[in-house]
Amino acid sequence: MLQEVSELIGLQVYTSKGVFLGNINNVIMDISNSCIDGIYIAETNPLLVEDSRAVAVPFRWIQAIGDIVILRYFPNRVSIKKETPHEKVIPQES
Repeated sequence: MLQEVSELIGLQVYTSKGVFLGNINNVIMDISNSCIDGIYIAETNPLLVEDSRAVAVPFRWIQAIGDIVILRYFPNRVSIKKETPHEKVIPQES
């Protein structure tokens, strides 16, 4: 059983299907309500997150915490939204 929030740092996080997501690097706290809002994972599994980008996982997605963390939900694949180039506006001559 966890005694302090700091004990979450470094725990391995797995999806409900048993796929390794990454290790917890930080905990996101809601200070005003004295509760955990989510966990932050800096280096993620490239099979789950494009370019191994960092993700913040809402606490409500967590199913169990013990020696590892098991998520009740995580998307099958997290992709990075590609920005579309803006069209150049060419001023019209009058």
